[in-house]
Amino acid sequence: MIELELRDLAQLFNSMDPSPFHERDLDPKAEEFIVGWANDYPRGTPLELIVHLSQAPRDPARVAMVEPAIQGYFAELVQVTRRELRTLFSIGRASLLIGLAFLAACTVASRLVGSLGEQPYYRIGAFGLEIAGWVAMWRPFEIFLYDWWPILRRRRQYQRLARMPVSVRTPENDRRARINAGSSEGSR
Repeated sequence: MIELELRDLAQLFNSMDPSPFHERDLDPKAEEFIVGWANDYPRGTPLELIVHLSQAPRDPARVAMVEPAIQGYFAELVQVTRRELRTLFSIGRASLLIGLAFLAACTVASRLVGSLGEQPYYRIGAFGLEIAGWVAMWRPFEIFLYDWWPILRRRRQYQRLARMPVSVRTPENDRRARINAGSSEGSR
């Protein structure tokens, strides 16, 4: 369970976002809090967000919009990270083609320089060209071996958060729950 204590529902959403209430982005601090707590739980653990309000909302109809708004926000982040991953792989493919072409050119140039003679400066030049060719492969290797994992991990986390049930507790519904709990205990 992730519990968030707020004074008002407006604190949950970005006040600068001109969208209607149920389509607003989350406040960056609220998002950071929710994602941070979600990261503390093991991957398979089901999550639930409980928003505690210290005062009753001015518009009670907004309470019903909180869950779809939060789930929709994280569902949108799933799409954003999906595009980010697609863009990264596109850059990786382009970098790989450029790197392979440069590596091939450096290898050919290295052989040509090496065939000029056995003097140390020819060998150093040939060796330097081969190193330069392999250095050009650094970025595609980095993308395909390492860079995509954090994006995929973030997307999976957003998918979890997009499915997470959300409930809002106000002083009024907490009071009703205590009264109902008291009356059910008294009837036993």
